[in-house]
Amino acid sequence: MPENATENAEQSVIGHDNVGLETTVEVPEAGHSGGFPPFNTATFEAQLVWLAITFVLLYYLMAKVALPRIATILEERRDRIADDLDQAAQFKAQTEQAIEAYETSLAEARAKAHAIAQETRDRLNAETDAHRERLEADLDKKIADAEARIAETKEAALANVREIATDVAASIVSQLTQEEADKAAVAKAVETRIG
Repeated sequence: MPENATENAEQSVIGHDNVGLETTVEVPEAGHSGGFPPFNTATFEAQLVWLAITFVLLYYLMAKVALPRIATILEERRDRIADDLDQAAQFKAQTEQAIEAYETSLAEARAKAHAIAQETRDRLNAETDAHRERLEADLDKKIADAEARIAETKEAALANVREIATDVAASIVSQLTQEEADKAAVAKAVETRIG
């Protein structure tokens, strides 16, 4: 029966192409002797030779091509990282300098503001003292003027009081004595009593 199957396979493969020629294709036999090719002992030495050749070739390619490229990439990355770290250190130093400059300028600004405030306070105190002194001088002058007016008014009032007292005393003496009183004597008596 297997022979019939092979014949049928050969017959089904034989055919005609468009030109009119016959083509045949051989179909391999149904089974292989020896099993799985890597475990075939007849080809084991050849497989070991090809394994060694392939290993040496791959080792050579890795050592001469791939690993240098990887080493170059790693070196570039290491250099880039070192550059980035250096740049970060520079930025940190610049930031610290900027912070220090900011704090210095802030301290200077505070000192300047304090000096301006002290100067303004001193100027306002001086102006206030000068204004107070002017007011006190004006008040002293007004008080002196008022005391002078009071003294004049008092003098005038006392002069009038003497006159009135002299007139009243003369009237009283005239009424008591029924005679006209001596005005000079009454004035002299009032002057000794008041003055």
